[in-house]
Amino acid sequence: MKKKTVRDAQVSGKRVLLRVDFNVPFVPKTTVIADDTRIQAVLPTIRYLKKRGASLVVCSHLGRPNGKVVKDMRLDSVAHRFEALLGEPIVHVRECIGPAVQQAVKELGPGEVLLLENLRFYPEEEKNDPEFAKALASLADIYVNDAFGASHRAHASINAITRFLPAYAGLQMEKELKMLGATLENPARPLGAIMGGAKISDKINVLHNLVQRVDRLFIGGGMAATFFKAQGLQVGSSLVEEESIGVAQDILKKAQSNSVKLFLPEDVVISKTFAGDAPHKDMDVARVPPGWMIMDIGPETARLFAREMRECRTLVWNGPMGVFEWEVFSQGTRAIAETMADMNNAITVVGGGSTAEAVEELGLTNAMNHVSMGGGASLEFLEGRDLPGISTLPDKDGD
Repeated sequence: MKKKTVRDAQVSGKRVLLRVDFNVPFVPKTTVIADDTRIQAVLPTIRYLKKRGASLVVCSHLGRPNGKVVKDMRLDSVAHRFEALLGEPIVHVRECIGPAVQQAVKELGPGEVLLLENLRFYPEEEKNDPEFAKALASLADIYVNDAFGASHRAHASINAITRFLPAYAGLQMEKELKMLGATLENPARPLGAIMGGAKISDKINVLHNLVQRVDRLFIGGGMAATFFKAQGLQVGSSLVEEESIGVAQDILKKAQSNSVKLFLPEDVVISKTFAGDAPHKDMDVARVPPGWMIMDIGPETARLFAREMRECRTLVWNGPMGVFEWEVFSQGTRAIAETMADMNNAITVVGGGSTAEAVEELGLTNAMNHVSMGGGASLEFLEGRDLPGISTLPDKDGD
């Protein structure tokens, strides 16, 4: 999947509307940004455009204000961090459209940057309203989408906007499509997928898609309990999605019919209560007693997974192996991350969301070939869906 990028655009002397994903996390109950990775991710695109004489009108959403102005969701803190990371002053306006914004854009010189207010203060944004998109488009000559993490949303600044301006992918978007696409289109084999997280229901379509493409499929996290139940095993008081037992059985059958090596945990870490300081023990999966719940994959499983993972030449991972937020139940997730980080002979791709958070907390982000900026977007991409913010970007000629 090769899309036209900023490298294909003539941007000198042009105004560029750049859609980014500055939906950063904050330290609870403060305006302090906890992680600025999403801001850092788009700096290469911004510097590329600035260097070539474009003036930039940058827009983003933050949180879910539901179409209303919410004081705590203004982009003031984001603007300050953005300015600090860029190392140059920017202009920040408190609206997205209207006369004041038009005037600020008119005053922008080559290489200068203007940041608009939170797009989701306008109800038209999430409605994919063409008139709102047209008003945004009037601010620029060219549109660039570098917000992969929001591109599974059919919103005005993501989808409808492309009807009114020549559209291109940013450099971060290009990297996302290249690296995630490498796991689906023509991967170096063997191709392995590691799937975790709490629920099968969150990842039904991903599992169905991947089980037809991969050579090895590793299942961990809370969803493993439903697979165990599908095999007739007892799982104590572990969360089981009764409605997904049939899905698990179907995945097991498809893996067998497609000659996919599917690996489930052989041992698990269990606890009687869902708490970070709860008493726990390692247990064979066939011997989980009543009243106990699965909290992580066990050490034998971690070693089994690591051994089989090292046989792969492409690995994609989405979903932690346990309740990684608590140190005592984070060892399975840590083992997977450390194994991938050590695989210099393989392409390693980490899906966004909680998996990216775990890798970041472990300090291993830079050891991976790619850590996606998109949680829901990366999942939908791996499902094989057309994302509204990507399908509308024009393909490169001849591709």
